[in-house]
Amino acid sequence: MPDRVVDYLVRTVADRGITQIFGVDGANIEDLYDALFDAGGTPAGIVAKHEFSAATMADGYARSTGGMGVVAATSGGGAMNLVAGLAESFASRVPVLALIGQPPTSLEGLGAFQDSSGMSESIDATALFATISRYCARVTDPAELPAQLDAAIAAAHSGGPAVLLIPKDVQQQSMPVSPHARQADTVAAPSAGAQLDRASPHAIATELAAARRTGKVVIIAGDQVARDDARDELAELVAALDAAIGLAPDAKDVYPNTGCGYCGVAGSMGHAELVEAMSAASACLLVGTRLPVTARAGLEAALAELPVLSIGAHAPYLAATHATSTDLAGTIAALLADIGAGPATSARSSELTPMAVPAAAGPGLRYRAVVEAIQRALPTGADIFADAGNTGASVVHYLRVPERGRFTVALGMGGMGYAFGAGIGSAFARRAAPDGPHRTVVIAGDGSFFMHGMEIHTAIEHDLPITFVVFNNNAHAMCVTREQLYYRDRYSFNRFQPSHLGAGIAAMFPGLPARTVSDASRLPGALDLSFTATGPSFLEILCDPDEVPPFLPFLSALDSSRSTP
Repeated sequence: MPDRVVDYLVRTVADRGITQIFGVDGANIEDLYDALFDAGGTPAGIVAKHEFSAATMADGYARSTGGMGVVAATSGGGAMNLVAGLAESFASRVPVLALIGQPPTSLEGLGAFQDSSGMSESIDATALFATISRYCARVTDPAELPAQLDAAIAAAHSGGPAVLLIPKDVQQQSMPVSPHARQADTVAAPSAGAQLDRASPHAIATELAAARRTGKVVIIAGDQVARDDARDELAELVAALDAAIGLAPDAKDVYPNTGCGYCGVAGSMGHAELVEAMSAASACLLVGTRLPVTARAGLEAALAELPVLSIGAHAPYLAATHATSTDLAGTIAALLADIGAGPATSARSSELTPMAVPAAAGPGLRYRAVVEAIQRALPTGADIFADAGNTGASVVHYLRVPERGRFTVALGMGGMGYAFGAGIGSAFARRAAPDGPHRTVVIAGDGSFFMHGMEIHTAIEHDLPITFVVFNNNAHAMCVTREQLYYRDRYSFNRFQPSHLGAGIAAMFPGLPARTVSDASRLPGALDLSFTATGPSFLEILCDPDEVPPFLPFLSALDSSRSTP
């Protein structure tokens, strides 16, 4: 029996070493699940509770493996639910392949249920997904599929989602014996932004050598270092330049957080040490980061006075001398060969100066105390997925990533609830990693939990080694803080009636370790029990909705209001 289109898709994914396809089943994608069954479970089909979370599972899987994630969804609402998740992958340039079922071609434009062909005033899925993907195509001829799939995978690996829209009848068709070999076209979007000087790595090395002779070089590294597996080379570069180093918020795992020259996180959740280092620097080198606003807030004045050099897959958002690199390990090795050995880097204090936040007198535990307790209890090699909001800002600022662990925070779109799916996707890949099993820790607020927290059911179904830590302040607390700071604290739409998440989850899922902590003295024991569970666990921590997190825009607004007569 010849291969169907869906069999070809599944085999191609398996041949690339991808072990899971995440998604939600439905009539116009069910043939793909049929092919997964026929393939014997490799790759495995993982059914999520919502397509947004399925997309973030593929995103988290890609981030933790350094490869590509795959998500499959049906037409109509299933396809529409993918948009926010794929938009995060697009903004953060994460390789994800989306396989989206469509109604049969014979019904396009004829009132088909969930028609998105663009005909007869229906939604045009190709136009919709083209805006949040590096490649989008509707598959209408099996003979063209190999070229389209190759183009989609290549585009995804260039940084972002690729989408194939596949009508149900096309999925069921047989693949031709000799499919067309025509290569589908892909067009890379031009990079908009500041004026750039294009340079070679050799030219960057020359400028670094000159800067090192006159002062201190500061490096700010981004998450491309992790994706290119260039951590060791980055550490060698820091030593060779005797540089100070800061990390973009989504790249806390690319350099030891107690390493020589470490000055903390850059940007709106950053540390004073990096600001001080920048003010005394002779040059700034960006490694694998475009330095978006969240990573450059508070550094703008210093950056305007410094030569800014850059190596990475994409040019930064500010004026710089940039050398394009899709292999940071190789490019840094070339820089090191040009630069030569530098002086031994002197150790600096491992203590970073936290932002000074106003004292909080409300109920529950304080962000800093909770995050530092989590850090002390984390198992070796734990992978951290932090969600948006005041909780996320606190984790980015206070938490130090354990050795061998990954750290992910979604700052592309900042969608609430991202961490639940992304952490689950990563846990599938990392529970049997080559360097040993890793426990995944998702840290989120109650607002994020109510959006997509029920994905914990997927973790339970597959007995994943993952702990969900939910800071419950019965509010969308970042919105509460904004109401107080920017809208004169006259009202709040964002405070909610109390919920008892720990008790509720324990009742819903008998056998799942689920606890609630409202007393600081009980937190260490609860964390230990949660992190030593063999499968999933859940921990609710009660917090104060009025506590201001370590977030520069909020603290600056407070300072401004105090100085205004």
